[in-house]
Amino acid sequence: MIDRYTRPEMGHIFSLENKYAIWQEIEVLACEAQAELGKIGITKEEAAWIREHAAFDKDEVDAIEAVTNHDVIAFLTDMGRHIDADVPEGDPKPSRWVHFGMTSSDLGDTALCYQLVQATDILLDDCKKLGEICKRRAFEERETLCVGRTHGIHAEPMTFGMKFGSWAWELKRDYDRLKDARANVAFGAISGAVGTYSSIDPFVEEYVCEHLGLVHDPLSTQVISRDHHAYLAGVLATTAATCERIATEIRNLQRTDTLEVEEPFRKGQKGSSAMPHKRNPITAEKVCGLSRVVKANAQVAFDNVALWHERDISHSSAERVAQADSFIALDHMFQCLIRIVDGLVLYPQRMLANLNKTRGLIYSSKVLLALVETGITREEAYKIVQDDAMATWHEVQDCTPGTSFKDKLAADSRCTLTPQQLDAIFDPQSFLVRKDVVFDRLEKLEFE
Repeated sequence: MIDRYTRPEMGHIFSLENKYAIWQEIEVLACEAQAELGKIGITKEEAAWIREHAAFDKDEVDAIEAVTNHDVIAFLTDMGRHIDADVPEGDPKPSRWVHFGMTSSDLGDTALCYQLVQATDILLDDCKKLGEICKRRAFEERETLCVGRTHGIHAEPMTFGMKFGSWAWELKRDYDRLKDARANVAFGAISGAVGTYSSIDPFVEEYVCEHLGLVHDPLSTQVISRDHHAYLAGVLATTAATCERIATEIRNLQRTDTLEVEEPFRKGQKGSSAMPHKRNPITAEKVCGLSRVVKANAQVAFDNVALWHERDISHSSAERVAQADSFIALDHMFQCLIRIVDGLVLYPQRMLANLNKTRGLIYSSKVLLALVETGITREEAYKIVQDDAMATWHEVQDCTPGTSFKDKLAADSRCTLTPQQLDAIFDPQSFLVRKDVVFDRLEKLEFE
């Protein structure tokens, strides 16, 4: 991922420095496990020496890999040099025990899962923070009246706090899915060339995994099966879709002809090189764009599941790009939305103006039910409501003067509702008498 979207905390996880540091820890733990097991020649003193002297130089590893064309061998060669550097001349070299009985995937796959756990922990913090902001803003705007829209068309009155609340609940589901995906990918495997432990005792695998906070894979081949990684990628894609949903709603509500909200516009910010008046929702648009990357990368993870026999390497190059990019992009998306939602500028008067824009058409559902309650059939009631509503709608469309929907109903001889009943119906609060149920439920929402 380009630096523009890479936060240092997340970028570090997928850096070579971090990967090599994890590799080093795995190799040291494996030596300590072998020493404790006591079935090969390594002593606890040698394991302690390896722990104290293990190190690597990234530039040296890169230089060696340029010759060997094998990253694990390059790393082990450099690490071995550091381990043996202070060993007295003629003494056995402790580095001979490093990687004993292991294969490259034992090291690489276990380390990768550890990296994915590290990265998921950052996303969990991101998701929690954004979710809690959405919950707070929901209660701040609990009474802020606005129009609800379906198919992009005005439907019925609601409160803006319900939008924030809906986002909070979806983020809670994302949070729970991320926790589940974290557990599903927190595996390690040190089982040899095809998973038979032919040259290494299973105790080593259990020891290493326990110290890393991982679970040993119950049956790995040469690799940890990529369904673990695909599941995580699917959860990342779903979470990205949530971010896109939030950003899309903000973008739609920031349209000039709607203008109910605006994402924060910083002091000194410029909206257009040609049109100085512009205040574009560029950050929300960026979130939508990056969501496409994360969702597309999920397909890469699904394609990586089907490897040849006990393992091939077709997954490796693809996931080196897709996994890091997905995590870095989603982390950046969260940071964008945390700033946007926390500072989202609302225009309640514009919301009220939009609510009344259709001259009362949004009350049609209440009118329909009230007419039925007077004793006429639903078909008769629907005909009355639709006739007067369409007459109003055409006047709204053509921007022509005319009476409101309520006035048309009052003048319609077929309408069996009294003026007092119409007044009660054409009150937006009549739609919201049960909204407290929604907010009582939201009060109990916790990210834990």
